[in-house]
Amino acid sequence: MRFHKAETAFFVFSALILFGALATFYAWSLVMGPADALYLPGRVEAIESLQTLLLATGLLLTGTLVFGLFFILPQIRTQVQEGGKLREMTASLSARSRNLEQAALTDGLTGMQNRRYFDDALKEYLGEFRRIGKPVGLMILDLDHFKQVNDTYGHDVGDEVLRSVAKCLKGMTRYHDVVARLGGEEFAIVAPNMDLELLKRFADRMRKAIATLSIDAGATQLNVTSSVGLALWDQEETAEDFYRRADKQLYEAKRQGRNRVCA
Repeated sequence: MRFHKAETAFFVFSALILFGALATFYAWSLVMGPADALYLPGRVEAIESLQTLLLATGLLLTGTLVFGLFFILPQIRTQVQEGGKLREMTASLSARSRNLEQAALTDGLTGMQNRRYFDDALKEYLGEFRRIGKPVGLMILDLDHFKQVNDTYGHDVGDEVLRSVAKCLKGMTRYHDVVARLGGEEFAIVAPNMDLELLKRFADRMRKAIATLSIDAGATQLNVTSSVGLALWDQEETAEDFYRRADKQLYEAKRQGRNRVCA
């Protein structure tokens, strides 16, 4: 098993401390006994040996201190700095990952949720509301004659129309509603805890609010209308079938002349 530099330095440091402790203990053993024993034959030589041993112990401990200051401490500092950089890098990568994930679920033009988010959220809502037995409503909303807006006034004005409609929808929905741009001029709203009558009134208020929007189109003020298809979940159908049923009602609203709600 290979050791890191800091681990090797720690083992060397520990060994030096151990040798110093053993030398100190041996020096202590040389002078053990009563004071008058110092005058016995051979004790003078022992004391001379003790002096030499204590000097060596002092040098050993001094060397240990120098080793710790100039080798172990830099290793520790390097590891601390590397650890700090690693934590910063990890935090940066985590933030970038969250931003990328958020970007993947957000519509770049309007700032609202996108189709991917809507599909996942709809499935989760249906799973949860099936468990508690509460209703879930779905609105599919499409702007009327939006291609003519782009062809007549340009895509910049068309983008401003989409942003204005998105702001209107987000301002009128509740915090637990899911509001998403599905693509182009089509939007969707998942509205839980509403029966069909409430859902119709809710959708009609949105339709009227969109019709009153006034978008600056240069020399004129532009107004747009919308068609809305509604469906109330039957507690059995899949998210795909539920969506298709609401979408069918949207096409019925278009067929009947646009600027209306069909359920």
